[in-house]
Amino acid sequence: MIGGVSIWQLLILLLVVGLIFGTKHLRNAGSDLGKAFKGFRDAVKDEDNRKP
Repeated sequence: MIGGVSIWQLLILLLVVGLIFGTKHLRNAGSDLGKAFKGFRDAVKDEDNRKP
């Protein structure tokens, strides 16, 4: 149990979200989030390389 939330409650929540939004929308959102994270990580690396 994490902070008063059990694994069963998380599974039910994921099931409801999947039913509401559909798996295609969730897959697209995950892909967009991954691209944004990669862009952020690359920007941080680029900034680190610019420091003298």
